[in-house]
Amino acid sequence: MDANKLCEETYFNTFYLEHIQSASNFAYYKCGDKDGALDFVQDAFSKIWENCSKIDFTKAKTYLFTTINNLFLNTIKHNKVVLEYAKASPYLDRTNESPEYILEEEEFKKKLQNAISLLTDAQREVFLLNRIEGKKYREIADLLDISQKAVEKRMSGALKILREHIENI
Repeated sequence: MDANKLCEETYFNTFYLEHIQSASNFAYYKCGDKDGALDFVQDAFSKIWENCSKIDFTKAKTYLFTTINNLFLNTIKHNKVVLEYAKASPYLDRTNESPEYILEEEEFKKKLQNAISLLTDAQREVFLLNRIEGKKYREIADLLDISQKAVEKRMSGALKILREHIENI
């Protein structure tokens, strides 16, 4: 068979359709993020298309999965570098906020975290699903397999505890 078969659009499309699902699953299992997984898969297929004349078509699937894995590992390395830089320079003013405001914000975050830690597991779960992930009570009820009334009761209890432990909330 012709080594440049991968460069034929019809063959590439067939290759794409045969492997898109397994490649997407592989990428999702790697990064745990659907959007990130989609980016890795699209980048990998793009690289295959760009380098189609250099890739032995019998090894294209291996190339695809290796490329996804390498893209994932490069992202991890990049994130580590960013994190190390952020740790090395934590006092860079990125917001132009006053030091007093930043201090108050940090104090509030600590108070909030302490108050959230006082909630029961059930209250904390409902509170975070609603306030952090933006889920509606009905969605939370379905997700946790409880009634919407139970969600409302847990949220009410959580808010009561938070009000008791944090002023100006």
